[in-house]
Amino acid sequence: MKVILLEKVRNLGDLGTITDVRRGYAVNYLFPQGKAKVANDANLKEFEIRRAELEKKAAENLTQAESRAEKLRELLVTVKALSSDEGKLYGSVGPQDIAKAINEAGVEVLKREINLPEGPIHSIGEYTVLVQVHSDVAAEVKVTVVPAK
Repeated sequence: MKVILLEKVRNLGDLGTITDVRRGYAVNYLFPQGKAKVANDANLKEFEIRRAELEKKAAENLTQAESRAEKLRELLVTVKALSSDEGKLYGSVGPQDIAKAINEAGVEVLKREINLPEGPIHSIGEYTVLVQVHSDVAAEVKVTVVPAK
């Protein structure tokens, strides 16, 4: 299914790109999120009329993401978790726990923005976590997992 992107979509294209995607991806994700429209003549004309507005909105989103990323880079987040004497956690620290700690520190993030490529954290220590605040902007946050007392 041919669609025209109304904003930059990671691994798909930039604003205004006409691309071919699977129907389910378009119908279930791109259309409901307002990220794309069907690439027909009427929608292409409408897009060209709204192009400046959409580019301005994309630039504003990028500057907001950069300011959030700057705040995140300055953060040192501590997460308390139950652990054994050897430093192994009873359970794990995942994206939800990290997002909650960052939100409590004063910067708004969503669970889906937290990227743990090696999976959840299973031991005490200091870790660097990638937070993807925008498709073009990511910030590294220092997360220290300490034993809960």
